[in-house]
Formats: sequence, C-alpha cells, structure tokens
Amino acid sequence: MPDPRTIRELLASGSGRSPAIAAPGREPLSYDGLCDQVERTVAVLNGFGIGRNDRVAIVLPNGPEMASAFVSVASAATSAPLNPAYLQPEYEFYLSDLSAKALLLEAGSESPARAAAADLGIPILELHADVEAPAGTFELAPEGSHGNGSVRGGPAAEDDIALILHTSGTTSRPKIVPLSHRNVCASAGNIQRTLRLTDADRCLNVMPLFHIHGLVAAVLAPLGVGASIFATPGFNALRFFSWLDEARPTFYTAVPTMHQAILARAPRNRGVIERNPLRFIRSASASLPPQVMAELEETFGAPVVEAYAMTEAAHQMTCNPLPPAVRKPGTVGTAAGPEVSIMDEAGAGDHLAAGEVGEIVIRGPNVSSGYENNPAANAEAFTDGWFRTGDQGVMDAEGYVTITGRLKEIINRGGEKISPREIDEAILDHPAVRQVVAFAMPHPRLGEEVAAAAVLRQGMEATPRELQEFAGQRLADFKVPRRILLMDDIPKGPTGKIQRIGMAEKLGLT
Repeated sequence: MPDPRTIRELLASGSGRSPAIAAPGREPLSYDGLCDQVERTVAVLNGFGIGRNDRVAIVLPNGPEMASAFVSVASAATSAPLNPAYLQPEYEFYLSDLSAKALLLEAGSESPARAAAADLGIPILELHADVEAPAGTFELAPEGSHGNGSVRGGPAAEDDIALILHTSGTTSRPKIVPLSHRNVCASAGNIQRTLRLTDADRCLNVMPLFHIHGLVAAVLAPLGVGASIFATPGFNALRFFSWLDEARPTFYTAVPTMHQAILARAPRNRGVIERNPLRFIRSASASLPPQVMAELEETFGAPVVEAYAMTEAAHQMTCNPLPPAVRKPGTVGTAAGPEVSIMDEAGAGDHLAAGEVGEIVIRGPNVSSGYENNPAANAEAFTDGWFRTGDQGVMDAEGYVTITGRLKEIINRGGEKISPREIDEAILDHPAVRQVVAFAMPHPRLGEEVAAAAVLRQGMEATPRELQEFAGQRLADFKVPRRILLMDDIPKGPTGKIQRIGMAEKLGLT
C-alpha cells in the first residue's frame, strides 16, 4: 500500500472498530466512527461555504474533540489551531493575519476569540460535544447563513494546505508556516518508522494540540498505523500517573520541562509505573539534558529517545534510534526522514565535514515550501533548496547530530561565543538542582553577560554562590554565570518550552 499523502488517506490505515481516540472517563471512538466524523465535517463545512484551502481557526481546549476537529477540518479545508490562552488583541492579530474564513469554538465558550471574530466579521462554527458519546464525537452548528455554494468542495488533496501555524516569534514578528497534506503525512510516516509504531501502540498525549509536536507526533503518527491516542485535557503532573493507569499506553511524548515535572512525582507513584511498562519515552521541542534522560530511563525502565524538530519541518528532523541501535545521550540522533547536513554559517552554501561546527540544514518532503507572503524571510531561510534551521550544530562521523546552540541564543560575551546548553548541563550535575536555564543578560561593557535561573529539588538547598563555585569547577571562568537566580518555577512559553530569548527581560535583569 503506498504511503498516504492526505490525512483522509492516513486515517484509512485504521481498522474498523479498533479504538482511534480515547480520553479520561470516556468511551473510545473507533476508526469507523472517526472516518464518519470526518465525512460529516466535510459536508457541514462545504455547506457553509468553506472548502479546500480555506482557513478555519480552531480555538478548543486540549482533548479528544480538539484531536478529531483537527483531522476533520483539515480533510475539508485548512486547520489553523490557536492557543486557547490568548487574549483578544492576540486573537485579532492571528485571525487577521491568517485571513480566517471561520472560527471554530466550543458551544457556549466565552473565549475572547469570539469577540475578536465579531470585530473582524468572521463567522463562528460552534462545536457541540456529547460527553456520553464516544470521545471526539461532535456536531458543528454554524452561526448565521450558509455560504453561496461557490466553494471548492470535497476532500482535500495532497498539495492543499492541511495545517497552518505561526512560528513562535521570539525574535521577530511571527511568520506563517503553511504545511501541506504531503508535508504532514511525510512527517507522520518518518515518526512511525523511527519509533516502529504498530496498531498495538497507544500514545498518552499531554502535549498542547495547537503545537506541531502534539498534532503530528501524538495524533497523526499513531493514527497513521491504526494505533490509538489517549487525549488528555493537557499536561498536568498531578494527574499524569492516574492517566497512565487508565490509558495503559505504550509511550508518551513530551518536552523536557514536562519530563522533569513527571520525575518530581515519580517516587510516590512507583506502583503505577510498574503496572504500566512503557515501550519507550520520546522527548522533543527543546534540548533534553543527559541527566534528565538518565533519570527517566532509570525511573521507567524504558529507553528514552530524543528527537529534533521544528514547525517548518512538520515536526521531526532527526531522532536517536530505539535499541538495539546506538543512542547517544547529548545528541539528537541521526537523520530521521529528511536529509540533514551542516552548512557554513556565512551563508555561502558550503557543506562542512564531520566534526565541523556550522548551521544545521534540512531538505525533504516534510519541509514547508516557505513562509507565506514573506520573501525576505524565505531568502534568508533557504539556500540551494536547503532550509536553514537557525541552529548551530555538529555531525559526527556516524551521522549523529549535536546541537551546540540556537544561533540567536548564543551568548556573545565580549566576543567570546558561549553555548547556554553547555552551562545548563554543567549546573544540572549539582545534586540539589532540578532545572536550570542559562541565558544572556545585557552588560554595559561586554555587550552580554551570562546569567542563569535554577529550580532546586524539593527539600534540598544550595545558594547562588555555591552553584557558581560548582560551575567554576566544570566551566572556563568566562562561562560561569555572573548572576544565578533561585526560583520556584522558570517562566515558560505556551507549549511548555523554556524560551531563553527574552528571559533576562522577564526576570528583570535588563
């Protein structure tokens, strides 16, 4: 059977009455039920005047209806999931920037997205879910009159845009990333092969479903092999282990901060862990400190694989392989779908030899064809058909990639270039430290100086001075943070990732 090139084709991999989408306390939705949901949604959208490549913004809480709405809307039009935590001005920006043709909201939702849509004249589609029905089942009720019938109806094709997301915009205005059905299906296939997924697998999803990680790795990849997904209301360390007991998953995928929160509660949940052995644990979207990887493996008795991913690649680019292949902690593994190379940072297009540090570049069928309406960004991002990730790294002789830093996150201390990851890993070796993030803070003479924020393990103590001295035993003096802040929690972005850029400003160090 040829690889699927649309989400609708991808769902055909599932077997009839086998469970596709489950959720806490709900009956699961079968593959037959999910495919029926897709067909009904296509018909409703077409009847409302929405068809292929029309943008439908989706503002729903995490859960089974968000998962099924994503695949259903994308099968007829273009899904544009937005963060439910945005405020009205943010919704006004994103809805306008997307040229959204409709907004999909929960019935009765008081989200500020409703007022934003009203101000912009964007019609609303209300999603009615029945908690007594199988998880992910819903009806759409359009507000207002139907469209004029001039829609390009029917199921979406492989070159239609399935999903549209914005980059995080930490250093510039957010850029629009359109991803075709071909892109997202290629990425789902890459993940399936890397993780050796089968219809016996079940993914416990704790990732937000307005983010590429959750949408592709936790939804499309499992559904594409007939596996099932257990869709939670979103990450909650207090509920994670009860979900583990209920879902009995074979794996979960998360960002490092989530793994660390899970580890903090693991000692009191050893029975749950023993009852529910995992086949593997996956980490992506931010660098996983080797210390956290080792603790996860010791706690769960399962291999941990770290992937390297980004929105423009429809998620996965590289990944450490599962045993018996070699996993190299501290690396993000080998090419896992697209071609991966290291290119001269100067932009000349020269590819570097193993062991040489440069910019990580990729190309392949999962990679977006470019940012929308942004020729300047595309000229900067693509060289000779290769997408420049903006990450600095090195590839060893066996093809394993190590990210040495985000080019825009590298700390430039008076001309000395410092990788904040190196500082993180050095301080994390201290037994009292649970979490740390190093970042640049302004300095009047040097331009930038090194700072760090740390969270201590419960019941343990350490002073900033002690941590500086500890770091000084492992790092050159110019890399030792001049300021270390002890915190109860480190500020994170909406997807749970720690964002180094802007951290000094958030913490009042500017």
